[in-house]
This record gives sequence, C-alpha cells and structure tokens, in this order.
Amino acid sequence: MNDDTPKVLTERRGPLLIVTINRPQVKNACDAETAAQMNAAMDLLDDDDSLFIGILTGSDGNFSTGADLKAVARGERATTDDRGGFGLFRRPPRKPLIAAVEGYAVGGGLELCLSCDLIVAARNARMGLPEVRHSVVAVGGGLFRLPRRIPYHVAMELALSGEIRDAAFFHQHGLANRLVEPGTALQEAIALAEGLLVNAPLAMAASKEIMRRSADWTDEEAWQKQVPIAARALDSEDRREGLAAFAAKRKPQWRGR
Repeated sequence: MNDDTPKVLTERRGPLLIVTINRPQVKNACDAETAAQMNAAMDLLDDDDSLFIGILTGSDGNFSTGADLKAVARGERATTDDRGGFGLFRRPPRKPLIAAVEGYAVGGGLELCLSCDLIVAARNARMGLPEVRHSVVAVGGGLFRLPRRIPYHVAMELALSGEIRDAAFFHQHGLANRLVEPGTALQEAIALAEGLLVNAPLAMAASKEIMRRSADWTDEEAWQKQVPIAARALDSEDRREGLAAFAAKRKPQWRGR
C-alpha cells in the first residue's frame, strides 16, 4: 500500500458515515497514524449535524487484529490524547456506532467492537482477547466492557484462556446483535442503520448516552442525571418537527438539531 493511502476511509451515505480501517496488508492492525485518523473520523461523525449514525468496518475481509506489533516494537503508541486507544476506546462518539465484522476481530479488534453500540457479525468471524498468550493485558476496555455485555464467567474464561471463538458463540451470549452470512456484514449493518433512521437522531444519541453512563449511577442519581441529557433532544428543533409531523400524519424530516 502506498504511504499516502488513507489508513481510515470515510464514506457518506446520506445520514450514515461508513468508517473503514484500511490496512489490509496487516489485517487492519492499528498503528499511531491509524489511531489519529480514526479519532478524526469519530470527530466528523460527532460534529456534523447531517450525520446521524456511524458504521465501523475493516477492509478486505477482516475487521481488525488489534495493535500493529511491528509499530509497537518501533515504540509507536496507537492512541490519541482525545479519544484514547485506536482513536476510539476511551471516548466513543455520542451518536450510535455499529460494528460490521468480517474475519478477525481479536485483541484490540474486539475492543473496537466493544466501543460500538451494536454489532453485526458474519457467522464465521473470529473474535476474542488473546493478549494473555503473549504476556499482554487487554487494557483497551475489553476487560471491563466484555463482562458488562456477556455473563461474567463466560467473559472471564475468554480473558484467562485467550481463546478465539466464532461469532456464533458471541451471538449466543448476546454480544452480537445480528449473525449474518459471510461477506454480508456491512450490507446488513447498513440495513440495520437505515431501519433506525426513522427515529430522531438527537433522541437516539441521548438514549445512548443515558444507557452507557447509567452503569455507574444509583437509581436516585439516574433520575437526576438523565434530565439534562434528555433536554438536548426535548428542547430541539427535531422535537418540534416530530410533534408537527405526528399531528399532520406525515413522516418527520429530521435535521439533527
């Protein structure tokens, strides 16, 4: 691949932003520049009012095999000061992000999936946290996000064994939302996203934020803390458009503000 070739591609399809890790020669492993470009792609998704949902995928039949170990050996850190590891782990976008998984999503690749809100996976995709087999610890969010998504003892076995399993296993335990035929993950993720576009984007973003943050709240805190988050949608132009469309029995035209 030419050095000038983007390591992360972005494609607009109406209100959808498709973000593709573009390092097929290393199965979409991430280095420092990949993290920087991923950070920029997530900023684009968050900052552009005309974009409502993001889809994250990998090129050439693989999602991501995690960190580029050759880059690590050179002293590179695939992280940014803003969004953290791989330009995503610490601060995912405010808007919904769907992972479309083909091939390998292992190590940091699985942690990318765990940074997303929904996962569409080809049934023969391979997923896991093999870090312990190399005396590495999965510090990209995998060790605390995975047991929040699947049963604790299942997550613990995966973390301690380093075993890589097929996507059907993760679908069985509730991590993958859709299990699809090989080669169709992106197509099916787009279909899933298009089904969500009937909904108001600010309301979806607020719902996502409340659900993600509420894990650290008591019920009493949740009653209070959800109010200012919901207010961004409830005080918006889209809220007024939604009510007007309901009264007129027409489809609303969302503007993301």
